[in-house]
Amino acid sequence: MPKRYIDADQARFTRQEGNYVDAVFADGTSAQHLEPRRLFPLSGLRKYITLLDDAGKEQGIIRDLDALEPEQSRIIEDCLNEYYMIPKITKVYECYEKHYVLHMVVDTDQGHRQIHIRNRYSDMKLLYDGRVLIRDADDNRYEIPDWLALDKKSIQKLKTEL
Repeated sequence: MPKRYIDADQARFTRQEGNYVDAVFADGTSAQHLEPRRLFPLSGLRKYITLLDDAGKEQGIIRDLDALEPEQSRIIEDCLNEYYMIPKITKVYECYEKHYVLHMVVDTDQGHRQIHIRNRYSDMKLLYDGRVLIRDADDNRYEIPDWLALDKKSIQKLKTEL
C-alpha cells in the first residue's frame, strides 16, 4: 500500500480518550484509534506527523499541521502535546557545577525543579532555532523554547554552560 499523505481537507479527525484520534479520509475509508507521532521530534514540531494504528502500522502522514483546518490541527496538536509533554523552563535561579555534575534550580511551566546534569555536552543541546533540550540524571527531559527570551539573569547563568 502506498503512503497516504494528508494535506488540507483530506481527512477529518475526532479526538478519543488518551492520545488517540479516529480519522475519516477523503476517499471514504476510516481508521480508528490512531496515535499521532512526530517523525522528526526535534526539528519537525509541526511537519510530518505519522498516524499509527494499534499494531504500530502507519495509516497516514500529515505533511504540515498548518495546512489543516484550525480545528483539525488543534485536535492533532493536543494529542502531540500530551504525548510529548516536556516541562518548559521559564527561569533559571542557580546553575553551578559540583563534582562534575551541573546543578540547576529552575522554574518550569510544571513547577519549581532541581535538575542534575551528568554530562552537559551530551545532555544539553542548543538547537539552531534557540531551543535548548536538557536531559537530567534521572532521564527526565526539559526544554527552553528560546533561551535568549529568558530574563537577563537566567541568560547570564546559562551562557557559560551552552
